[in-house]
Amino acid sequence: MTESRDKKPDAARPNGNAAPDIYRETVFLPVTSFPMRGNLPTREPDLLARWDALELDRKIADAAKGRPVFTLHDGPPYANGHLHIGHALNKILKDVINRSHRMSGYAVHYVPGWDCHGLPIEWKIEEEYRKAKKDKDAVPVLQFRAECREWAGRWLDVQMAEFKRLGVQAEWARRYATMDFSSEAAIVGEIGQFLLNGGLYRGLRPVMWSPVEKTALADAEIEYHDHTSTTIFVAFPFIKDPTAAGALDGVSAVIWTTTPWTIPANRAIAYGPEITYVVLRVDETTPEAKLEAGAKILVAEELVSSVCSAAGILTHHILYTLPGEALAGAQCAHPLRGDGYDFDVPLLPGDFVTTDAGTGLVHMAPSHGEDDFIVSVAHGIEVPELVMDDGRYAPHTPLFAGGHVFKAADPVCEALSAAMERANQAVDAPAGLVARGTLVHSYPHSWRSRTPVIYRATPQWFIRMDGEGELRVSALKALEDVTFVPEQSRNRLTSMVESRPDWCISRQRAWGVPIAVFVEKATGQVLRDPEVMQRIVVAFRAEGADAWYKDEPKRFLGNAYNADDYEQVFDIVDVWFESGSTHSFVLGSDELQFPADLYLEGSDQHRGWFQSSLLESVGTRGISPFKALVTNGFVLDEHGRKMSKSLGNVVAPQDVNDTLGADILRLWVMNSDTNEDLRIGKEILKQQGELYRRLRNTLRWLLGALEGFSDAETVPYAELPELERWVLHRLTELGGLIARAVETHEWVGVYPALHGFCTTDLSAFYFDVRKDALYCDAIDSHRRRATRTVLDILHRCLATWLAPVLVFTADDAWTARFGEQTSVHLEQFPDLPGEWHNPELGERWVTLRAVRRVITTEIEEARRSGLVGSSLQAQVELPLSEAEAGAFAGVDWSDLAIVSHTEVSVVPGAASVYLAPLTADIDAGAPHGPPLVTPAVGEKCARCWRVLPEVGKTAAHPTLCFRCASVVEGRTGACQ
Repeated sequence: MTESRDKKPDAARPNGNAAPDIYRETVFLPVTSFPMRGNLPTREPDLLARWDALELDRKIADAAKGRPVFTLHDGPPYANGHLHIGHALNKILKDVINRSHRMSGYAVHYVPGWDCHGLPIEWKIEEEYRKAKKDKDAVPVLQFRAECREWAGRWLDVQMAEFKRLGVQAEWARRYATMDFSSEAAIVGEIGQFLLNGGLYRGLRPVMWSPVEKTALADAEIEYHDHTSTTIFVAFPFIKDPTAAGALDGVSAVIWTTTPWTIPANRAIAYGPEITYVVLRVDETTPEAKLEAGAKILVAEELVSSVCSAAGILTHHILYTLPGEALAGAQCAHPLRGDGYDFDVPLLPGDFVTTDAGTGLVHMAPSHGEDDFIVSVAHGIEVPELVMDDGRYAPHTPLFAGGHVFKAADPVCEALSAAMERANQAVDAPAGLVARGTLVHSYPHSWRSRTPVIYRATPQWFIRMDGEGELRVSALKALEDVTFVPEQSRNRLTSMVESRPDWCISRQRAWGVPIAVFVEKATGQVLRDPEVMQRIVVAFRAEGADAWYKDEPKRFLGNAYNADDYEQVFDIVDVWFESGSTHSFVLGSDELQFPADLYLEGSDQHRGWFQSSLLESVGTRGISPFKALVTNGFVLDEHGRKMSKSLGNVVAPQDVNDTLGADILRLWVMNSDTNEDLRIGKEILKQQGELYRRLRNTLRWLLGALEGFSDAETVPYAELPELERWVLHRLTELGGLIARAVETHEWVGVYPALHGFCTTDLSAFYFDVRKDALYCDAIDSHRRRATRTVLDILHRCLATWLAPVLVFTADDAWTARFGEQTSVHLEQFPDLPGEWHNPELGERWVTLRAVRRVITTEIEEARRSGLVGSSLQAQVELPLSEAEAGAFAGVDWSDLAIVSHTEVSVVPGAASVYLAPLTADIDAGAPHGPPLVTPAVGEKCARCWRVLPEVGKTAAHPTLCFRCASVVEGRTGACQ
């Protein structure tokens, strides 16, 4: 029936006068306590309280005993501030996966974790100090660490409550935190393993350094923003010419750099052996040019034009052309020679030199660049330490001592300009500034302070990627057996491992786990003694990492060593090493197996937690800590912009909970393509609310239609009508889709498909078709019992399949039927019989529904023209070919089209319209015509609203059809 049976029927007498609604109570209308409106912001907290009272978590754990284990290891969020929408996205995804595995027969023990150490918390405490005008350096380190611990603990509790409000199920009492004493002991033990296996060493290398935060940074702590840099071309005069023709006599090599502040640290120039260079003589210049006519410079042949343009050279001519390899053995003077830079600057080959920009000659400052460092050290060149931890030049830096590197462009350019003036006056080879400009380019910034960073060579602690242990090779080998979702993310992680430098794990801060090692003062060698390391681990387990700061070295060194001979290291370990070590103290039991089945985090964790966990585990255990990696995208606003307070486009999960409900947020996650960046905003959430309403209405209608259902009504599968068997077939398709998602962790598209089934297959078709049988057939009619048999199965399937996502709504829909002492979260996904899966039947109903759409299109046209008012006021003549009539035999088109009568007319010799052409149709004639809609003949039944000739022929009930009169009289069977 197309009209809603939730409303009172408009009974009418044959003469058209309104009749009393005497049959309303005989119609079996839906009855349910499940409300139409979810009122989720109020209802969800009530359900959380009910689950606590029910001891649901304990019952879930008890039910898991003896089942195969599924382990998703939680990547720890940072315990600092309220949850943001990215936290919600990630935790909801994890919760859906955990719940679906649990409902598929696995034991799931999800232990949530928190990352509690590191710079952001230090900054928060320092902010409090600054407000109170307190000097941080005057605060004892143990007091500072205690305040950091208290801050982290407070936010950990806040975030835990916010995760619970999102409906996330976890073993909260077992939560882990990197600041727990047991965790700190395990982390220092992992450092000890690298120490003892030779992987840990101290060395001088350039690392990403934050002058603001005064510490080294990991790659994962870097983000890139546009930055305007001063660019300079600088001339270095040759003092040694290896060419036979004396091509470099009186010539200067010209370099180009975007970091003028690194000129004091210059110690070499790199050239490309495969690049062709030229010596050009300046003939004419602009008035502003630094170079004078007659000057000779060396640049790459491909870049002559751009160099001349930048340097103000109007005309020139080429004196020599020479291959890069001819520069081997050449040496220059530093342009500031005579001002404290009186060393030679050799030219060295570098395969990283290109002609994409600049001059084809690269200024080398080994303290401030990876390539610079590698090439310089390989050629025995010193690595000067000229920049201090706060970004100021060291006191021993000639000309620039005490200045900040980010304010050095002007002083450096002034010194270089003065040098060029002196060279010009002396008619020497050019030495100093050739040209100055600006460049807007992508530059690394600290993601915490949002300030630019520098490369700075300092003594740091590293884990070696190559050499002893071959960590890089082993890690890449381990990744070969890991499943990636999406698969293309494999390339991202493997390429990062392939190209990364040695892992710098030291940070010059106070709040964290110290790299608890000793270095012999006389030799500089790190002490590698397992007994010393064991004493450290035992102390940390009992007292936490504070033991390292409050006790004398002798406690750890024991009697075998003289504490005065050793330096105690106080650098803390990189927080990525800490979080990468969490597998060592969370996994490895019967309940939480190692390796974990799954790690799931944002796509940025390929350079963060995924990578640190891989390297840490492979370095200490030889295997990957995860069998599969799933990554989710980032969350943007509705217009694809990054969220920021300044734009006013931040969507906080707490606000969504309070206005719409957590189930709406969870539905948004699972309706999105989480493999890509997601969008969220007011309109998108409004759309999700509409999708939720449809799902809720589906559950509500099922509950209403199942009122009073018992197993005694059940009809065996073999006795079900074809339409009911088709519904069960569709359920097996959806069940297979969910089972594959559980197995593969690929959930994109699953819940949109489930929503489509509810709206298109059920609400718009099956429910509509079967409302008449449910509302108007006799209680014990076969058709009604068969329908309720399928509705019972539908309710159980949909409630359980929706439970991992709509955790609150699905449980309400379950308890509305089975009682407050039950919970859908203690149920398993239904095990659907294989005989229900019938692809041939599925294809048949694709065709039948297509025919139905043709019929209903004609009915709608008839309604628009005023021919009929509703579909039940219509009757249909349905022309079919002989082949179609045979294929569609037994179909009740009146039921399917929801009309009062259908007459099938077989058109001899006509070609089929609704079936694919068959061999028998080759000689068929023209196709038959479309369905013909006319007003139904007869009177309207006051109970079922069908228009039938038989209405008025039952004396006791003159306004009813035979079927309805029989039901009202309490007879069995159905009158057709």
